Amino acid sequence: MNVLIESSRSGEPQVWRQQVEQRVRLVLQRLQGQVQQARISLRDINGPKGGVDKQCQIMLTTAGHGRLVIIAKAEDAQGALNQALQRATHTLARLWQRKRRPMRQVSLA
Repeated sequence: MNVLIESSRSGEPQVWRQQVEQRVRLVLQRLQGQVQQARISLRDINGPKGGVDKQCQIMLTTAGHGRLVIIAKAEDAQGALNQALQRATHTLARLWQRKRRPMRQVSLA
């Protein structure tokens, strides 16, 4: 799985980027066969004003489901990332289960 990290803050510490990549790989580990690429974008929407303004967008390129885009907002970047990852794994698991479920048979009685 290819993981790309984009951030609106220039000069983002390399250690922080590595932590984000490790977190993404850990959370998506069990769905790794489905996800070909994960692009994580972290932005501060309204600058240093404060509030719920950190946005995390995760774009997953998957095998069989196309592209999946998840957006989450929180007070800090870590919270936004965690929310987005939780939504992404939930959505992928649901799509995977739906695909595996057999079609219902319609009885013509």
